[in-house]
Amino acid sequence: MTDAKPLDLPRSGELPRALVPAALRGPERLQDRLAAHPSEHPETTKADYAALHEHAGRLAAARGLADTLDTVLASGAALLGAPRGLITTTARGSARAVGLGLDRAELGALETVPAEHGPFAGLLSETGRPGRLLIADLAADPAADPAVSPRLREVAAQLGLGACYAQPLATEADGPLGTAVWFYDEATEPEPYRRRLVQLYCELAAPLLATQLAAERARQSTEALRRGLLPDRLPTVPGLRLAARCVPAGLDHATSSDWYDAIALPDGSVGLTVGSVLGDGPGAGPDSAPGAATAMGRLRSALRAYAVLEGEDPVSVLGDLELLLKTTEPSRSATAVYAWVEPDEHRITLAGAGHCPPVLVTRYGANFVETSLSAPLGMLSCWEAPRVELGAERGDLLLLYTEGLARRFGPTLHAGQAALRRAAADAPRDVRHDPDRFCAHLLTVCGEPDSPATDDLVVLAARFA
Repeated sequence: MTDAKPLDLPRSGELPRALVPAALRGPERLQDRLAAHPSEHPETTKADYAALHEHAGRLAAARGLADTLDTVLASGAALLGAPRGLITTTARGSARAVGLGLDRAELGALETVPAEHGPFAGLLSETGRPGRLLIADLAADPAADPAVSPRLREVAAQLGLGACYAQPLATEADGPLGTAVWFYDEATEPEPYRRRLVQLYCELAAPLLATQLAAERARQSTEALRRGLLPDRLPTVPGLRLAARCVPAGLDHATSSDWYDAIALPDGSVGLTVGSVLGDGPGAGPDSAPGAATAMGRLRSALRAYAVLEGEDPVSVLGDLELLLKTTEPSRSATAVYAWVEPDEHRITLAGAGHCPPVLVTRYGANFVETSLSAPLGMLSCWEAPRVELGAERGDLLLLYTEGLARRFGPTLHAGQAALRRAAADAPRDVRHDPDRFCAHLLTVCGEPDSPATDDLVVLAARFA
């Protein structure tokens, strides 16, 4: 075990408050829970409790549900001296199985064992029940241990499992959250002090797991909301090929909610738009994300109506959108670009509101269409924007995007926009001829962010056929 400075521990095995990381302290302290079940554990050393404190600190530093589950498995394995493990959550909408030292095939084999006969049998519906050894000796007569189902014994033999120790994860407030099980290669049994350490650790882990599961459910709900607010398909327009991509930022880091849309207008023209509603800032957390997503949905729906009424005048469309934003979301601002495209005439009329300038990709290269001379919507008492008109040729491609894409290309917004323009110009010819492949190419070239993205990433490409 880890060497540690001597600590004054009560002989009852109570974990001192100084050993419990601040992030893991709650109204019901660990000492209070232990006091309800006093016992003597002279074999548990101060170094053991110091190791428990170290693992609790790692748990407190975990970020997100996946990281929390991985940490619980790894720390439990270290405390028990077990090489492999499996954790299953039971919360609605967040159920998942995560393995340690198990490849995908091995994890899948364990999942074929019915829950009522598997290593979690009897624990998934109980709160606070101590863990227990389930598979004691695989070589023994199956009738000697009826708790081990034939299917579990078969899978365990295939995977070389000699024994396992399972521990429930539950709180009084949330009920059962899941169960963790750690596997041994031999028919062995963890020492009592190791069991005690893992039980203490799981008591610490359960409240944090409950929080992470709740955050995961909120994230899934918000992601479903955001997906529902964006178009599920783009219109088919003669003379114009369209494609789009949207990569949302993580809810814990999101600072905005972006949209894209393509509106087929009655006269055969098309309105193209991308935009971003600013959220509540970095670190605001998943609770603020639905508000930004809902505001984005309202603006996008309104913009569709404005496009039908006066789509040939992008300045009027964005002006109406700004008035709506001030009326319905006075504390928010938004950036947007709207382009009115006439496929037959190969003509583009557009305006922007503090948004990244579009890129027009031609046979001669790629150039910005400057539309960022205006402030974002909702920032000034009276919003105005210049109107930009330009012609295009067959094969030219208009690229609209949000800030998230540009920031993936460079350390600053300006550098990212310049790198994005170069990447668009350098795209292979056959890629430029297919808007869908072009969008995929840009996402591949920009790569993964070095840190969690704070901006949604939206790209909309339109090629004149």
